Amino acid sequence: MSRVLVTGGCGFIGSHLCLALRSAGHAVRVLDDLSSGSEENLAPGAELILGDVADPATASLVMEGVDLCFHLAAIASVERGALDWLGTHRANLTGAITVMDAARARRIPVIYASSAAIYGDAATLPITEDTPPRPLSAYGADKLGCELHARAAGVVHGIPTLGLRFFNVFGPRQDPRSPYSGVISIFCDRLSRGEAVTIHGDGSQTRDFVPVAQVVAALLAAPRAASVMAPVVNVCTGQATSVRMLAEMLEQACGARGAIRHGPPRSGEIRHSIGSPARAGELLGLGAPPDLRDGLGEVLAWLKAGRPGLSPRPVLTPATG
Repeated sequence: MSRVLVTGGCGFIGSHLCLALRSAGHAVRVLDDLSSGSEENLAPGAELILGDVADPATASLVMEGVDLCFHLAAIASVERGALDWLGTHRANLTGAITVMDAARARRIPVIYASSAAIYGDAATLPITEDTPPRPLSAYGADKLGCELHARAAGVVHGIPTLGLRFFNVFGPRQDPRSPYSGVISIFCDRLSRGEAVTIHGDGSQTRDFVPVAQVVAALLAAPRAASVMAPVVNVCTGQATSVRMLAEMLEQACGARGAIRHGPPRSGEIRHSIGSPARAGELLGLGAPPDLRDGLGEVLAWLKAGRPGLSPRPVLTPATG
């Protein structure tokens, strides 16, 4: 059994990962400031330390006795990055450097979340790991910065890392009321309540929607591929789904009729973002992703059940020292 640190472990992806780690028998410590995560999402038996991931003393404290770190804490909002550029930079890039710096004393491997946002509006599809990065947002720029600092962590300090470039992740516990939520959680919530949804533009823009179960599988497989060479892999399906197709699938699943509206296109929106999962298959041994319809059904079932979390009574430990 290992002791594993998960930053952002009360968030959407982090909570699913922690549950999988606990189910595998690992001791789990979570660092979260609960700015977007919820105490109810804490996996049963996990320890929660409330604190700031960008604070060096806190990062050093939570790294004590740890064998492996999954760094998922971030402000995953392009809009928030535009409104609070400096604040999101501190959480997203300073936070990542702080975690890596705390890991270097014992050379603890760090598996960290990157993002397809580093690619921006890619000129060719599918997007591979060799596609030139050209981020169009502060969030994407910070995630690219995380990758560059991970390489420095390996070259200078000998810290093994691996970065996972998440595409459009969806699944249960992605709060549709949150400004960080994706289109699937928002569409599922509104259509399940009989409300209309608005598509910006004609709906032909496409995305690579990744079930959270596939993301967790990638995270669990990542430690064996971590190295001081700082590899990065796409976490995607390679399957293109238009926003219009998505809305129609959910409209049918919810028994809605005439619930799709169209609004003006969003300025600067990326038209197509489809990744290649080939390298993830080679390095992580990932198989075919679950069917999109099955994943949508899980989200709708979670909403119908009242959006349950995982544990109503987390173990709370304040960050001190």
